[in-house]
Amino acid sequence: MFPLNQAEALSRRHFFTQGRNILGCAALGSLLAGDISSATAAGIPGAVKPHHAPKAKNVIYLHMVGGPAQMDVYDYKPAMKDYFDKDLPDSIRQGQRLTTMTSGQARFPIAPSKFKFAQHGECGMWVTELLPETAKCVDDICFIRSLNTEAINHEPAIVAMQTGSQVTGRPCLGSWSAYGLGSLNDNLPTFVVLVAVPTNREQEQAISARLWNSGFLPGHFTGVSFRSKGDPILYINNPDGVPNEVRRTMLDSLKSLNEQTFRTQGDPETNTRIEQYEMAYRMQASVPELTDIASEPASTFELYGEEAKKPGTFANNVLMARRLVERGVRFVQIYLNNWDHHANVSGRMPSQCKDVDRATYGLINDLKKRGMFDETLIIWGGEFGRTIYSQGGLTKENYGRDHHPRCFTMWMAGGGAKGGTIYGETDDFSYNIVKDPVHIRDFHATIMHLLGYDHERFTYRYQGLDFKLTGVEPARVIKDLIA
Repeated sequence: MFPLNQAEALSRRHFFTQGRNILGCAALGSLLAGDISSATAAGIPGAVKPHHAPKAKNVIYLHMVGGPAQMDVYDYKPAMKDYFDKDLPDSIRQGQRLTTMTSGQARFPIAPSKFKFAQHGECGMWVTELLPETAKCVDDICFIRSLNTEAINHEPAIVAMQTGSQVTGRPCLGSWSAYGLGSLNDNLPTFVVLVAVPTNREQEQAISARLWNSGFLPGHFTGVSFRSKGDPILYINNPDGVPNEVRRTMLDSLKSLNEQTFRTQGDPETNTRIEQYEMAYRMQASVPELTDIASEPASTFELYGEEAKKPGTFANNVLMARRLVERGVRFVQIYLNNWDHHANVSGRMPSQCKDVDRATYGLINDLKKRGMFDETLIIWGGEFGRTIYSQGGLTKENYGRDHHPRCFTMWMAGGGAKGGTIYGETDDFSYNIVKDPVHIRDFHATIMHLLGYDHERFTYRYQGLDFKLTGVEPARVIKDLIA
């Protein structure tokens, strides 16, 4: 506890959160001091020692903002061709709630996918014609066609997918991972966020830093967002006329003031601020080298495609993610918007798939060539799926799809995920799960297991409660997804 003369200077809020502050200081101190007692199984300092040997030491999470239509990409439903423009049977809908965007429709006409599918690999996975490059990698990928969530609208759904709760303010998966695993590079953040610019920008969803916030974890574990154009991070470079020596003197003086504030107030976020300033100073040297992709050989762009040379594209972001994990960044989150296909699936889906296809193929094969695939977990998917019935007008050549939380497809590759797996089944309408359901809590528990953590024991005390990513409801590790 703080001495009386210091406690007198605490605000009421700080007084009631002293316990959290002390724990936060301990966690942050272990990172800053490189506490050997909390080293991971690999001898790398971290905040929380893994509960078992991890299979993955890095994560690249590719989030498709808006919710890809599973029946147009990975969940092949050939029987739907005979149901074109017929109403969704009540026996399939089962009274499930709808969004306000389609609840007022007079009918719910079935819209079969207009795209062709074919089986690929030894596993025989059905993949849309729009993903020919990804189709070559299916035996490296673990497909889960039975994800489900309760959230039916974007804001609660994407927050739940990223943080485990529909209520904002909780730490995201990247922050939990950074908190547990610790840093592998003193000159780069542990958790980095990239936002790609889609080729088609017809209907983008709002996303913001709330999705990569550390919540009640120390601010040190918040994701650092890199920009697509200009300086990767605002104000990282010195202003004109300010040499490094002057900036160093300024930071030293600022550090001294912040240390005085910490001694008075005892708020661990003050230490976080000190570390952020120091990290920014070190990044002045590391980031320019990181973002200089001109040093990449021609073979890199043969893998990822020429789009990888264009700042802001998904391919460029994916290449940057490989460079980040190669340099020790633990968790890289990439967001690609415009998957909210309420209309014009025919016009938008080909563009979205083209954005991700070659880049995904390039990432998987690049990591394999560099011997990094087995230790880097790649995650692909959105916050929910789409309906088999059409929203708005329907023709055989075009249609729209509403939100559907009851079943959707995601996949993992590398990092201990079992390649060539096709897990879970949905009914002929891709509307209900008929085999092996996977709630997003189960998905999170499995990811944490691959990183070396028991989701039940990996907790952080806040406001008198031991919080965990998977929350208070039952969650299980899906062993069939693990190599």
